[in-house]
Amino acid sequence: REQQQLVLVFPEGSKGPGKHYSQRYRLRRFGRGGFVEIAMRAGVPVIPIAVVGAEESMPIVWKSAALARGTGLPYFPVTANQLVFGPLLGGVAYFPAKFKLRVLDPVHFDEPPDQDRYSKSRIMDESEHIREQIQSALYDMLRERRSVWFG
Repeated sequence: REQQQLVLVFPEGSKGPGKHYSQRYRLRRFGRGGFVEIAMRAGVPVIPIAVVGAEESMPIVWKSAALARGTGLPYFPVTANQLVFGPLLGGVAYFPAKFKLRVLDPVHFDEPPDQDRYSKSRIMDESEHIREQIQSALYDMLRERRSVWFG
């Protein structure tokens, strides 16, 4: 707040980009709502952003649990890009996709900043409300989209 800086948060964590292609644009639970508590503590709003296009640029077709354990990663994806371009180029070559972003209305919290504690149920409710807003915007954007490549 004092530094007047923006913070970008991906509340799905590693679950978001780790979704199988068949689960694209279905948002997962936003963890324990830490981003909401941080915003409350700082006395700033959350500005949700819905993004369409990213989930087609490198679709995951399979995940290897054995390779994830061996590398210490949360998941080890095998992408369609790797199948088409090979294991080396598949990690840096992306399929073309038109990205569209929709910035939603800011979500303000009526909590005083810098409290010692915030209600966990309130944090979770606000987090779920924001997830639902983004999910609704994603479905709306997907209905309006004519093509993955041309928007």
